[in-house]
Amino acid sequence: MTRALAGELGPDPRHRRTTVAFTTSQAVRHDGRRGGYRNEVLSIRVGKAVGSCAVEPGTLPAGTVDECAGTALGRLLTHPLLPVRVAALDAYLMDLAPHTAANGARPVAVPGGTSLERSQARARAVVDLLDLAPGSTVLVVGVVNSLLAELRARGLGYLPCDLKGGTTEWGEPVLTDTLDGQAHCDAVLASGMTVGNGTFGPLLETARDHGTPLVMFAQTGSAVLPRFLGAGVAAVCAEPYPFFWLDGGPGTIHHYRADPGGTS
Repeated sequence: MTRALAGELGPDPRHRRTTVAFTTSQAVRHDGRRGGYRNEVLSIRVGKAVGSCAVEPGTLPAGTVDECAGTALGRLLTHPLLPVRVAALDAYLMDLAPHTAANGARPVAVPGGTSLERSQARARAVVDLLDLAPGSTVLVVGVVNSLLAELRARGLGYLPCDLKGGTTEWGEPVLTDTLDGQAHCDAVLASGMTVGNGTFGPLLETARDHGTPLVMFAQTGSAVLPRFLGAGVAAVCAEPYPFFWLDGGPGTIHHYRADPGGTS
């Protein structure tokens, strides 16, 4: 954000204005799954690009969307709310460097299907970025049951971690301390939501200190997190708006690797 505000990444954001701001709210309960969950995402449009940041449902103050529409990006990058700053930065970077091969992205098709089928397809694409032997253990930050099921199917152990705590679909306890979990794993698979809730910094620093591969799956900050490749982040599965859960048709997500020669 500091570099963006200084004009080091592209056009001065104080001279770029947003055009649209909106929220997307969903409740999910897949057939055959024991539980459900809620999502809410703040999105901001700049030019052709949409930047997004997930928030805890119901926590955005009234009037936030109105405040973000038609506003100079420079103002939003210094907004008191972190999710607004992240969504604005994501839109700015997406407009500068969309998810294309020229910018290091490799497209991965997510076929159409039911909500569960599309969730499982996204999970396969995310887990493909982990270069681990069966029996390895993954710290999963931001519990998504389809991801956990895919890890189980590939013979990978995991430590589920989420600020909400609770249990997984299989009754496993969910950690709330990522730093404790990182000491007992071979890799970290983390949601882009960590950028929006302020926990990404410590996660990144610990991954660097321990040399632990950090793989991000990002709806939040999908254009932000590739900027950390080779600086603590090993790979990113970037999923810009519209997200896989919004409809049943085919879509595309994007793989990035710090080592472009890696398999996926």
